[in-house]
Amino acid sequence: MNNLQFALEGAWKVLLVGVLLGSGLPAIFALGIRALAYGVGGDAEVDHALPHPVGKALAALCFAIVLGGVALGITIVAASGFGKAVSFEHVIPTIVDK
Repeated sequence: MNNLQFALEGAWKVLLVGVLLGSGLPAIFALGIRALAYGVGGDAEVDHALPHPVGKALAALCFAIVLGGVALGITIVAASGFGKAVSFEHVIPTIVDK
């Protein structure tokens, strides 16, 4: 029974990371595109509203989160290629020896 519990515990963690990275980052990117359209205004909208700086700021935040996730993924892959690991002990990811 313990083996099944350990397997399910690991499975939900893998599922959570897969959902966050597999559909979470593209969803945040799509939200950034939508916020950018809101921030530009103009012919894309029916009422020809003026541009909203909040939309541009939200788009920039969304794109920064996506770029940070991509950069973190590349860092983890590159670090493991050099025999290193990425540690999150002090909140900021750092490359440490394995």
